[in-house]
Amino acid sequence: MALIATDETTAARAWSVDEMRARVVRYDELVPCLNAFIDTRTPGSETKENFTIIGPGVSENPDQHVPIAEPHGYNIGGARQPPHCVNSQHSHETAEVFVVFSGTWTFNIGERGEDVRVEAGPGAVASIPTGMFRGFTNVGDEPGFLWVVLGGDDPGHVKWAPYVFDMARDYGLILLEDGSLVDTTIGQRAPAGARPMPRTTAEEVARMRIPSQAEVEAVVVPPDGFGALPQGPLRGRGVDERAVIGPANPDEGLAAGPLDWPHGFHLRRVTLAAGASTGAHVRLEPEVVFVQSGAVTLCWEGGALDLGPGDTLTTPVGLARDYMSADGAVLFVVRGGDRPAAPIPV
Repeated sequence: MALIATDETTAARAWSVDEMRARVVRYDELVPCLNAFIDTRTPGSETKENFTIIGPGVSENPDQHVPIAEPHGYNIGGARQPPHCVNSQHSHETAEVFVVFSGTWTFNIGERGEDVRVEAGPGAVASIPTGMFRGFTNVGDEPGFLWVVLGGDDPGHVKWAPYVFDMARDYGLILLEDGSLVDTTIGQRAPAGARPMPRTTAEEVARMRIPSQAEVEAVVVPPDGFGALPQGPLRGRGVDERAVIGPANPDEGLAAGPLDWPHGFHLRRVTLAAGASTGAHVRLEPEVVFVQSGAVTLCWEGGALDLGPGDTLTTPVGLARDYMSADGAVLFVVRGGDRPAAPIPV
C-alpha cells in the first residue's frame, strides 16, 4: 500500500502504530463526566454519564475529559444512562445526531418533553432538527449508550427549557452567561463580575417549533431501514455503504440520504461481510468511524489496529486506509462537509 499526497496542503506521511493508537477511543476506556450539565443534580437525571470523545464539545464543565481535541468541523460525544434516566429538555444551535449503540430510548420533544415522543433501539439513527426542545430517556431495562455527533467545531451553548434552570437552582448549580457551570455544593463560586445565564423566557419557548408525530418519526432511521437507502461509493466485495445523513453529493455519485438537510457532515452506515475489505483508499476530509457491532481492522502502511464494538477512530486526512473484517461488522462513518470528495483508490 503506497501513501500519496492528496493536495498541495495535505501531504500524506508515515503514521506509527502508537500515533494511530492515540486516535482510537475505546468504549471500555471512556471517561465520564457526572456533572457536565446544569441538569445533573435533577432527580431522574443525576445518574447520567456524559462524554466528549472528539472536539471541544458542549459540556458546561471545563474539567470534562477530552481524549481527542483536534478540530474536525464537528464534535463527537456520548451519553450513557441507566434504565429510566432522563436527559432534560434542551436545544442546540447546530445539528445533533444520535446513533443508538445500546438500550431502548425515547426522544422527547417539547418544553417538557410531552408533545411528541418516538422510540429507537440499537442501530437506529436520529437527527433532531434545530429550533425545538428535545430530551431523551432510556426506557429499557439495561444501561444504554448514545453516540452523538454535533455540528461545527463550536456548537454554541445549550438552551435549556425554563424548568431546568429552576431545578438546577434548587440543587446548587448555576449556569453562567459564558456557558460554564458553577457547583455551589462543592464550594465553587462564580468569578467576580460573572453573570448567570438568563433563564429561557416564555417568548423564546414560543419560538421553538412543535413538530407532528409523523415529522419526528421521519427523522429516525430504524435498524431495518438502511437497505433501501442510496448506496455510497464503498460497495462490492462484501462491502455496502448507505447514505443516511447529508444532501446529494455529485462528487461521489450519491443521492441524498433520508435526513438530507445540511448538517456540515455526512453520516454513512457501512456493512462489511465476513472476510470483506474496503480496499485501500484515501479521503480528503476528516473521517470518524464508530463500530456499532462486530470487529474491524484498520490497515495502513505503518501497521494495523483492531477495533471492537463501541470504539471510535479518527483516521488522518490523506492516509491510505483499508478497513477489513474477519467475521463481519457494522460501522457508522462521519465525513466532514456537506459535499465530501470521492474516495481515491490506492
